[in-house]
Order: sequence, then C-alpha cells, then structure tokens
Amino acid sequence: MTQTLHADAVRLLTGWRPPADAAADWTQTMELLEQGPRVMGKPHPDGHVTASAIIVSHDRTRILLCLHGRHDIWCQLGGHLEPEDGDLAAAALREATEESGIAGLVVDPVPVDVDVHHVNCAGSLNRHHDVIFLVHAPADAVAQVSEESHELGWFPPDALPSPLGTDTARVVRNAMARLGWAT
Repeated sequence: MTQTLHADAVRLLTGWRPPADAAADWTQTMELLEQGPRVMGKPHPDGHVTASAIIVSHDRTRILLCLHGRHDIWCQLGGHLEPEDGDLAAAALREATEESGIAGLVVDPVPVDVDVHHVNCAGSLNRHHDVIFLVHAPADAVAQVSEESHELGWFPPDALPSPLGTDTARVVRNAMARLGWAT
C-alpha cells in the first residue's frame, strides 16, 4: 500500500503547483515525501499524508462541512489512507463517501490545496499533510452524519460556520476558485 500511494503522491504533487497561499504547506509536504513510503501511514514522527474532500453541491452554490467528532471544529471530510486506496484521489473519495453517506460522488483528480495542520493522532500531537480534492455531489445528495462527526451542514462558501479548522476557509476559497466562484 504505502509504496503505491507514495509514488502517486510524489507524481501528483510534483506535477502540480499549489495556490500561492498553500505554497508553504506544499513545500513541507514535498519535504516529508522525501523520507519515503513510511510517511503515508500513521504514526510517523514527522507527520503523515492524509486525503480529504471539499464536497460541492450539484448546483455549485454550497459546500458540505462536518463538525468534527473529536475536535469540535467545522472542516472538510477526510482522513487517513487505507490499504485499499489506489491513489490519493480515491482515498479522498472513499473518505467523502464514508463520512457523508452520499452515493454517486465524483472526485476531480487534481488537488485544490495541501494543508499541514497539527492534530492529536493516535494519542500524540502529530501533523497531517492533507491533500485536498474537489468532490462533486449528485443532484439528489442527502448527507447522513457518520460516527466521525457531530453534524454535517451545507454552507454557501461566503457564509461558513464557526469555529472553523485552521485553514478551512482557505481550502474552501481555493476549491471554489477552481470552479470559477469568487469568494
């Protein structure tokens, strides 16, 4: 698992340029990837790569966020990589589907952002190097709260809830910019 996902992450992020406000996080993630495949799984002392999704409504007017079950902040859906994930985009899609309960989601395989943030992971403070993808919901999407969240909510990108995760507003802005939506 880790070698395939690592090779995908290196290929994907080497050929992609982040938005200007995510450049420092991209650089940190590229430096982490230089340590080899072991950074794809938890725990790793310098952090590990995760994948997440900004889910956008079919009409592109709202995004789905979760009130995280452990951290009590509003953020995108996502998490750790699993052995069955073929690549980072597939991991983001799996996480989005599991945590939203929405069938028929479609992932854009090009990242919209990379966010490095500290999180209590496996009982100790660690860094998630989160590669974030834009995921499109079908017209009939009905979200269902999973065990990962206290709540799910659809929000206009210019009216996000509080409290937000550290870089959630930036990630939403970058996802909506990909769609041509000015925030």
